[in-house]
Amino acid sequence: MTAHNRGSPRLSHSTLNRGHPRIVSEPHPTLTIAKVMTPPRSTLRADAQRNREHLIATAAEAFASGRAISLDAIAKRAGVGNATLYRHFPTREDLVEEVYRDQIRPLREDARTLLATEPPAQALHAWMLRFADWAGERRGICEALVAMSASGRFGTGPVCDEVQQVLAMVLEAGATAGELRSDINPAEVGGILAGLLSVAGAPEQRPQLKRMLDVVVDGLRPR
Repeated sequence: MTAHNRGSPRLSHSTLNRGHPRIVSEPHPTLTIAKVMTPPRSTLRADAQRNREHLIATAAEAFASGRAISLDAIAKRAGVGNATLYRHFPTREDLVEEVYRDQIRPLREDARTLLATEPPAQALHAWMLRFADWAGERRGICEALVAMSASGRFGTGPVCDEVQQVLAMVLEAGATAGELRSDINPAEVGGILAGLLSVAGAPEQRPQLKRMLDVVVDGLRPR
């Protein structure tokens, strides 16, 4: 008898008995490789990047207009399908944050300047007011922050992450100075700030927002 697996080497039974197995190769079936006309991966990546950048630019222009606009309308205006938009930005919050990613960064320097000139608790209050001004000029950002805070995603996007890092810096300075509690989570403070802006973020509500921030900062002081 001869052990025989199609497409694999076989051993002659007679040579096994002599202790010197002889490997005999069986012919393999012919493989046919079909040519697939697929663009190189680098081309796909470049196209995807261009689509992403175009979507961001289109959304920025749409948000700056001050009018409400749906994601579907942004996709149509950008000349891409809805599936392409949602592949890059699964939620409206993701797109809003990406649009304002670079515009949030100067607020970090504002925080450093305030900490250099004001006690930490006052610097925190003043920075949150500055953030309110910044957010008030950018359509959709308050709603995005509130939605991300409610879903537990605060701190996972570029804007939220920057806010959280700034708050962490100010809160740490306040704890070191003994002005603010040391057990405060910056993401929780960011969520509180987003909530306040959702109910008192309009320019005409500034006096109300200041009073609410007074209460927040007072609640962050050590007892």
